[in-house]
Amino acid sequence: MTALRIGEAAKRTGVSAVNIRYYEKEGLLAPAARHDNDYRFYGEADLHRLRFIRMCRAMDMSLDEVRTLLALDGRKPDDCHAAAATIDAHLHHVRQRLKELRALEKELQSLKAVCDGQQPRCNLIAALHAQADASLPPEPGSHVKRHV
Repeated sequence: MTALRIGEAAKRTGVSAVNIRYYEKEGLLAPAARHDNDYRFYGEADLHRLRFIRMCRAMDMSLDEVRTLLALDGRKPDDCHAAAATIDAHLHHVRQRLKELRALEKELQSLKAVCDGQQPRCNLIAALHAQADASLPPEPGSHVKRHV
């Protein structure tokens, strides 16, 4: 069995040592075995799990979505249904985020259109300041929930 310290595990998986510790803390990865010197050591199964987590996070999956997928072993039909439901929910999130990004793109294009960089005073900066002054603070508890 491979027994790698955290730095080598990070190199082999593409997951930083900081994130490895974080995933342990969050319960996505079992606490690493420790030797007498208190160093963490990781085996092949840990490396596979870290690669799986990295791949899911690269697809912008939340920690809860990753946790759900990690809990499934794929040997039962219910696991397949749960995995499909998780992916469907994530796909809905991605589509919602794309809609938000398209709206943001239009807003940025409108801002860009107010200034071509040739005026003595930047209308773009003035428009940003005016927009900041015109926007109201969000209602308490109404903040946009980000997919984490």
